[in-house]
Amino acid sequence: MTDTFRALRLHKTDAGQEARVETLTLDDLMDGDVTVRVEYSTINFKDGLALTGRSPVVRVWPLIPGIDFAGVVETSSHAGFHPGDRVVLNGYGVGETHHGGYAQRARVKGDWLVKLPDALSSAQAMAIGTAGYTAMLSVLALERQGVTPDAGEVLVTGAAGGVGSVAIALLSRLGYRVVASSRRAESEGAYLTGLGATEVIDAATLQGPARPLAKERWAGAVDSVGSHTLANVISQMRYSGAVAACGLAQGLDLPGSVAPFILRGVVLAGIDSVMRPMPDRVEAWGRLASDLDLGKLEAMTSTATLEDLPRLGGEILDGKVRGRVVVAVK
Repeated sequence: MTDTFRALRLHKTDAGQEARVETLTLDDLMDGDVTVRVEYSTINFKDGLALTGRSPVVRVWPLIPGIDFAGVVETSSHAGFHPGDRVVLNGYGVGETHHGGYAQRARVKGDWLVKLPDALSSAQAMAIGTAGYTAMLSVLALERQGVTPDAGEVLVTGAAGGVGSVAIALLSRLGYRVVASSRRAESEGAYLTGLGATEVIDAATLQGPARPLAKERWAGAVDSVGSHTLANVISQMRYSGAVAACGLAQGLDLPGSVAPFILRGVVLAGIDSVMRPMPDRVEAWGRLASDLDLGKLEAMTSTATLEDLPRLGGEILDGKVRGRVVVAVK
């Protein structure tokens, strides 16, 4: 095991912040009882915020960003992990307050790690990443609220993004009729139907002020957009429908009405992926290994390097990144 490794590290500057690809040593890592040889990471919306500084995601400087990684345990004093174990990490403040996945080495608490299912490679795990793991948590939430494939159409907003792409692939394989909402409906229509959407609608139809109660359509929804879009989705839910809310790309606000909750029994299920209890993480990764069509996963995935990340950070915030990006750090 070499003591040096490559990493992308963010530094605070007088002008804001700067990203640099650097050679570091193991002494530069933070405390933890497991050291992982990182093979792959990825980029999510939150990573874009960290890389660009558009939101104060990073709270320790300098910091290696990257809220995800997958790789192989090199050393461990944690009882649950041993050298050679294949692991994945999502969240827990990694890439925000603790050095993250944009490096060839990571030292973290073993309690943050999940053993990677045998059916998934490290690259496939990061093609899924936090976005796909969040999509799976959202699907599980709909299932727990009784939204079955025969209940009616399920809407996925932000459909061409990471969460949306994986959610469509999962729901389609599970037998749901999926409608995809995208602001790139015309250019991404073939991509979204290829993932399993039966219909693609223009996101603009959901972005104006919401009526307290609109015509019932959706039995379920996975929303990664928030704000007016989420308010419109809620207003269009069928009786006893459920919405899994997992993102805020459009905004933190929710300018809607309580009417759908009171008059239609609609459920709004919030999806947190950062501090999710370990049993839920293990269940989600197990379901991803069994329920996600890996051919569709490959179709939605592109590759990148550490040097590409500063550019990709801005692009993902601007809605210019389709599907998922695997970052090869090894």
